[in-house]
Amino acid sequence: MPQPQPAEHTQQSYEVRFDWGIEGLRSIAPGAGVIVFIDTISFTTTVELATGLGLEIEPYPTLDREAAAAYAESVGAKLAARRGDPGLSLSPTSMTAEKIAEFGAPRAVVISLNGSRVAAGAAGLGVPVVAANLRNFSAVARWVLAYQQRLGRRANVAVVASGERRADDTLRPAVEDQLAAGAVIGALAARGIDACSPEAAVAAASFETLRRAVGHLLTASVSARELAAVDQLADVKIAAQLDVSDVVPVMRDGVFRAERMPEPEPQAAE
Repeated sequence: MPQPQPAEHTQQSYEVRFDWGIEGLRSIAPGAGVIVFIDTISFTTTVELATGLGLEIEPYPTLDREAAAAYAESVGAKLAARRGDPGLSLSPTSMTAEKIAEFGAPRAVVISLNGSRVAAGAAGLGVPVVAANLRNFSAVARWVLAYQQRLGRRANVAVVASGERRADDTLRPAVEDQLAAGAVIGALAARGIDACSPEAAVAAASFETLRRAVGHLLTASVSARELAAVDQLADVKIAAQLDVSDVVPVMRDGVFRAERMPEPEPQAAE
């Protein structure tokens, strides 16, 4: 990680922070007790589905598939396929119980253009890293609250949207990640974790205002059009499902494993 930035260039005075990409991670992670990482189409959706079915996921920090395959073999894992290839891959639709059984390893090493790079960058910061998306945002907020309760104190939350990369490797903020980040931030606020930076507050307002249009916005987005061009729009439809999962993938020691946070049972009136 680079040298710390001046405080006025960061969001360190806020409990809940929001920024974009590896650069945003470097800005808002210092002092955070939890990192919530979002790459809705498709890394964090794939991770949530995979870990919910018992598969461990380890992000690989570069696009070097030969090195990643060698690394995977050294740790008793296997490298996931490229998106669109047969078998387990970055595609959410590939994460089925049948394909995981056929995969034949307890852990998949996954490469993605941006998501795995940001996740791997967060792995060395010494705090839990949680994979969030539109499917599990409420469960993620419940997990953060439970984590703070276990600590017995507040823990600042850095919400990092990975976005996408343009051809020149510059960041393209992605509507799907802004909406998912806003969903998480709003769910945290509903549980009293609400000292938000302006950046986080704007993300939360975007989801609250546009919630009913999320399905349309995702399928009409640049990211979706890119996938539709290669006949993979089904991945986007899975990613657009709202609040349907209690699986919270938590990365410790560089590996995502599932924790489940079911909705609490309503208490009977006395």
